[in-house]
Amino acid sequence: MEKLFKIYVYEEGQVPIFHDGPCFHMYLTEGRFIHEMENGKLYRTTDPNQALVYFLPFSVVRMVQFLYLPDTYDRNGLKLAVIDYINLIAHKHPFWNRSLGADHFMLSCHDWGPFTTAFVPHLFHKSIRVLCNANTSEGFNPSKDASLPEIKLLTPEIPRLGGQPPSKRSTLAFFAGGLHGHIRYLLLNEWKGKDQDVLVYEKVPHGVSYEEMMKSSKFCLCPSGYEVASPRVVEAIYAECVPVLISDGYIPPFSDVLDWKSFSVQVPVKNISDIKNILMSISNRQYLRMQRRLKQVQRHFLMNGPPKRYDVFHMIVHSIWLRRLNIRIQDLLST
Repeated sequence: MEKLFKIYVYEEGQVPIFHDGPCFHMYLTEGRFIHEMENGKLYRTTDPNQALVYFLPFSVVRMVQFLYLPDTYDRNGLKLAVIDYINLIAHKHPFWNRSLGADHFMLSCHDWGPFTTAFVPHLFHKSIRVLCNANTSEGFNPSKDASLPEIKLLTPEIPRLGGQPPSKRSTLAFFAGGLHGHIRYLLLNEWKGKDQDVLVYEKVPHGVSYEEMMKSSKFCLCPSGYEVASPRVVEAIYAECVPVLISDGYIPPFSDVLDWKSFSVQVPVKNISDIKNILMSISNRQYLRMQRRLKQVQRHFLMNGPPKRYDVFHMIVHSIWLRRLNIRIQDLLST
């Protein structure tokens, strides 16, 4: 892949909606990838005829920031921006029409990423969509779309990795977070303040460190919020706290090459009341094996500048590469 894969970044579009994105806080995966493709040298080609895929460099976060008036529910500005951009590149270049967009990709960590692609049917149904909100019930198709990890960082520094050794992790399971969505309501209603082993809070108690709680817990509960993805998954990986994914329809990042069952626990929403029994049934030997595997996969979720082999940037590109291998342009033209 490193030798053969070439990505062309369309030059059309103006900052800040195009060629730019947030590099810190909740949506940094989106912004950092855009910045690396714009300013880095890895995989990029300036000759579109040499490219195997074509990147649509718009930021849904920036669209929401500049084209959406809060609380109006009027997303017409986003709709026009996406439709106009696809029409522009389709008329100016031959590549979109050649494949009906199948060898093109967009990337978004915003909750509205999937919704935004629906404005252009071929973008939604044929293009490679790299999304944090990887929800199969909302049209995410794992055979052509790629799941993007949601990473929350407040500074450019690499976060502190690790935590207490397994023998000193005194808490079985931990969660602290706001009442965002139906799944969290079920979790808080079932477990908040009701068990000394499964510590569930809406707010971390005064004097208690959220980060240190993750670093001293065996399992970290990662329920979906309003959407399926949660930055807690990567936070748990950094803290070497085995993540417990509580969701329906969520496809975890890099599932093509990472065996999530070897370093995480996946709990269907209907089994929230049984979380303690599920975790208690995991033997100490099995837990230690999962935690060792968790340490091994950490490097795949690190955001480095510049990127390093096997880090999150390379893993994202690899996910796109795998999906591009499934596309035969000639077959598309003959259908």
